[in-house]
Parts: sequence; C-alpha cells; structure tokens
Amino acid sequence: QVQMVESGGGLVQAGRSLRLSCAASGSVVSINGMGWYRQAPGKYREFVATISSVGGTNYADSVRGRFTISRDNAKNTVYLQMNSLKPEDTAVYYCKASIRRGHIAPYNDYWGQGTQVTVSS
Repeated sequence: QVQMVESGGGLVQAGRSLRLSCAASGSVVSINGMGWYRQAPGKYREFVATISSVGGTNYADSVRGRFTISRDNAKNTVYLQMNSLKPEDTAVYYCKASIRRGHIAPYNDYWGQGTQVTVSS
C-alpha cells in the first residue's frame, strides 16, 4: 500500500501565498518524478508543475515565475510554493508521484486525495 497525503490548501486573498505539501508513505522503495496538477470546477484536470528525481523542473505557462516546485527525497515529499496567487488559480490541487514498491517492481503513478485552494479577489 502507498498513501499520498496532501496538506496546505485554504482560502487566501489575491496576491498572497500558500505552500502545499504531499508526502508519500507505505511501501515506497523509490520515487521517480513527482508533480502537481489542478482541477477547477467544470474543467479538466491540468498540469501545473513536475520535478524529476534529480531536481529538473517543468511548469505550466500560467504559473511559471509565480510557483516553485521542490522535493525532499529523504522525506518522500513534494512541495508547491505558490506566490502572487490569482483568482484563476482556484482549484483542487492534486499531487502525483511515480513510485516503485519493490526493487524489481515497475514504477506506477499514485495520486493524492486533493486539497482545495481558493483565491478571493
């Protein structure tokens, strides 16, 4: 079993900051890529940012320069620092990690339960 537990969402005013965290626990042998996605009401889930096992990052154009993804491999945790938040950033944010549960097992994707971020104008 693998658990992905997210925290850090909430209600903030536009221009403020939030930091999301997502920790993987359970039968985790190694983690490859980790990332964040979001889904606004009535919209499809969309890519926000990813980070590789060695720290390489990618961002959606809509968040580049405002959001920063990072990870702590010792804690199996990925973070999303969100600055200069806008009302259009309002969504449920989901983390995802590519995890191997055994030394010869394949990598599989695991998702967090989602955390609500609401930005008021």
